[in-house]
Amino acid sequence: MNAIQRCAACGESFKLRPQSPTQSYCSSADCQRERRRQWQKSQLRNDLDYRDNQARAQAAWRERNSDYWRRYREEHPDYQESNRQAQRIRNEKRGQIAKMDSSTTDVPVPSGIYTLCPVTAAGIAKMNVWTVQITVLARLATR
Repeated sequence: MNAIQRCAACGESFKLRPQSPTQSYCSSADCQRERRRQWQKSQLRNDLDYRDNQARAQAAWRERNSDYWRRYREEHPDYQESNRQAQRIRNEKRGQIAKMDSSTTDVPVPSGIYTLCPVTAAGIAKMNVWTVQITVLARLATR
């Protein structure tokens, strides 16, 4: 007699296979894909060797296919335009966009060496930066 189990992916009931008494996923292709995805996610999180091997495999693939994204954008102009539109919407929601660190605090800046970057009219901070030294000459009294 086969026990009944509820699938961890789709929630449907299924009969456990006698060969897999700890089975958590039904046999549908989507649920098996989800099982493998969860396994890989767990391995990446917990297994340093697996994570290192995946990183090396991805780096090797990028080296062999260095022009993949350029070709993809050329072959899929609709993807490129929809991505630009989505980025514009994200930028509008955020207001000012900084590519690196950005400070909006009202606390006086302490003396030190800083990098400054200009913000474009669109509110996006670019990577063109200056290194400057700021020296505080006087501090306002705080209450």
